[in-house]
Amino acid sequence: MAGLMAGAVGTMPDGRPTPTELDVPRWISLKSDEVSARAGPGRDYRILWRYQVANLPIQVIAETREWRKVCDPEGSIVWIHRSVAKGSRSVFNGSSNEVPIRTGRDADAPLRARLSPRSLVSLEDCKEGWCRVRAGKIKGWVQADSVFGTQTTALCDAALPAGPRRR
Repeated sequence: MAGLMAGAVGTMPDGRPTPTELDVPRWISLKSDEVSARAGPGRDYRILWRYQVANLPIQVIAETREWRKVCDPEGSIVWIHRSVAKGSRSVFNGSSNEVPIRTGRDADAPLRARLSPRSLVSLEDCKEGWCRVRAGKIKGWVQADSVFGTQTTALCDAALPAGPRRR
């Protein structure tokens, strides 16, 4: 297994290897409820705003050794330091409607709970268009396309500069 891992190198969408050897795009979450969103990859770049919600899922769309260029649920692009992110994943209901959490991977499976609008839950696994989520003692399945944090393609263009979503 170690031999297989040694040959694994993550890549950027353009095919270049990544500094972390992890694939881009990929999902991470914010560690704390006070994270600076910067215009570029360094502390000398201005702070555009601060995220104030721990566990918010964000998608890494480019990276340096120390900095991650990310796409957030609003479609904005910013740089964050690697120390304020974690690999554990969550999903976000960015819609104005509740998302059903089901007992199984089927739209007809019994309802276990509802994910309120603008709410977060921990993500355990995704398969066949469904994702297993956890909120406290409640575990269940949501349709992958009903939440932010499950998409497999880049949601923002890494070539764009940092800033709010361009409409």
